[in-house]
Formats: sequence, structure tokens, C-alpha cells
Amino acid sequence: MTQVLVLPGYENSGPDHWQTLWERENPAYRRVEQRDWSFPRAEEWTATLHEAVTAAPERVALVAHSLGCITVARWAAEHPDAARELVQAALLVAPADVERLPELPLGSFAPIPRRALPFRTTVVGSRNDPYMTFERTVEFAEAWGADLVDLGEAGHINADSGLGSWPEGRRLLAELLS
Repeated sequence: MTQVLVLPGYENSGPDHWQTLWERENPAYRRVEQRDWSFPRAEEWTATLHEAVTAAPERVALVAHSLGCITVARWAAEHPDAARELVQAALLVAPADVERLPELPLGSFAPIPRRALPFRTTVVGSRNDPYMTFERTVEFAEAWGADLVDLGEAGHINADSGLGSWPEGRRLLAELLS
């Protein structure tokens, strides 16, 4: 059995975001709650993720969006043994380019780690994401040793993208866990 941990990004995932809908539809999914969603600090976010992963009763699958993706990459770089032993897979959706978003308070997350993740990973990107160019998404997917899914023009792959509960994302997670 795999525990699914949901990692929203900057400002959290609202009521119509696919992550929130997945949690509503599956009470076994657990959101990793951050102390401060509006002024995130990398050290805090990775520590909170580490606590959630190590407290889970079984191996986990990580379902991250935006800044949550960068949190996963930073945590895996800081805790490679735990990442290898305790994480089965990760679905990283619309990573945020914290190296190129000076207007947002995300600087503590830079630089973005560029090493292979020690678990099966799929990165999902959009060609018109305002927070990461598709070219950079490809670069990070390759650096992380991840499969890449091109969602076309889907914005930031959030509630504004009109995905609802995003059945394709559920399929991608199921494939990672099979």
C-alpha cells in the first residue's frame, strides 16, 4: 500500500484545484500542510515534507504542484537515503521556476537541484505556463531523470486551467504506482 502525500505550491491549492478535488474524493490522500503558504521558506517546507514522509506508515507517492515540485527536488537532494527508501514515486506538475520569478517570494528555493531523483518520477508541463517555460520544464525533467508529459497549452495546470478533477493526472499517478 502506498500513502499519497499532496504538496501544493505557493499560496496553497484552492477549493477548485485538482489536488483539492483528489483529496476530497480520496480521504486517504494527505496534504502536507505548510506553516506559511504566502511567504515560503525552503528550509521549513523541506523539513515539513521530511516529517510527513518519515511519519507515513508505508512508502509514499508524492503528488506535487508548482513550488511543491521544487520542494520535492530539494528534499530528495538533502535526504537521498530517505528519498530512495521511503518514496515509491512522484508526480511533479507544473514546476515553478524559482530561479526566474523575482516578483514572488520564492528565492530561498533557488537554485533548483539538478540531480536525478531516486524514485520513479513523471513531470507534467504546459507550453504556456507563466511560471516555467516549457524548455526549462524539459531541462528539469531530464536532470531529474523523469518522464515528461506535454499537456499542451494548459496554463499553470491549476484550477484556472479548467481541468476539474483531472482524470489524466489520476491515470499518470496510477501508471507510476503500477
